[in-house]
Amino acid sequence: MVKHPLINKVVENVEKVVVGKRKEVTLSLIAMLSGGHVLLEDVPGVGKTMMVRAIAKSIGANFKRIQFTPDLLPSDVTGVSVYDQKTMEFKFRPGPIMANVVLADEINRTSPKTQAALLEALEEASVTTDGETRQLEKPFFVMATQNPIEYGGTYPLPEAQLDRFLFKFKIGYPSHQEEMEVLNRVEKQHPIEQIDAVLSLEDLLDMQREVTEVYVDESIKSYIISIVNETRDHNSVYLGASPRGSIALMKAAQSLAYVQGREYVIPDDIKFLAPYALGHRIILNSDSKFANVSTKVVVNEIIQRVKIPVRKEAVR
Repeated sequence: MVKHPLINKVVENVEKVVVGKRKEVTLSLIAMLSGGHVLLEDVPGVGKTMMVRAIAKSIGANFKRIQFTPDLLPSDVTGVSVYDQKTMEFKFRPGPIMANVVLADEINRTSPKTQAALLEALEEASVTTDGETRQLEKPFFVMATQNPIEYGGTYPLPEAQLDRFLFKFKIGYPSHQEEMEVLNRVEKQHPIEQIDAVLSLEDLLDMQREVTEVYVDESIKSYIISIVNETRDHNSVYLGASPRGSIALMKAAQSLAYVQGREYVIPDDIKFLAPYALGHRIILNSDSKFANVSTKVVVNEIIQRVKIPVRKEAVR
């Protein structure tokens, strides 16, 4: 799946810490190359924190973790101005959101007001405090987590915030063999302490610019729009994906093509990424929820239904 030599180095480096999750690591890097963010919904202890820490360490990024709690305030995330008695001036003390890689742990445990403080950061890569807008460092990547089991004392993420995440996916439990490998690796020392950066932030920024040059044919754009339109007309869906979903899917497909060493997007890129990019952007109707129909199943049905574009020439 990964043919780009530098991205492959990062994946292999992260795999020294996270066992058997190559697809999930690659999806996270695709989101980072696209300038997007990831929402992980999984049970505690499957390696979510270790994966984002390993990614941050592999690219030499400034890493911060925000542990979301019910009493967390927006200023605890974005930062606050503090009066300095020596200079008799207010000085801005940046919050943990001002980092290259941010882990927003258990994001659904904090109040909607604090969740809303992330909206501007996720969409605009900036925060506004005391009436002043401050740009965040580039690259800027947020990986948020939420526990799908414990709902007591949680606040469901509003659709506006879900829509800001490029991907939503799970890590899942390891196999017996993979879990044995985990035990062997951490027996004496945790592998996160043994890995070093294999990519610089400058390299990553260059690659983000190169991703935007990946060619997307008009037929591929039409294919994306057809899939998104089907989410709005599907009989299991109450609310379909917005145009932001179309943009997200196209940007992610450019990154996937880049990671695979291509200069153009193909339909298989769209088919592979659609469940991760669109599943969290649609709301099922009450009958589908009662029947335990998942958004992933709906998106896969749509992919099978929409006609795949065929062209004689794949590139310009």
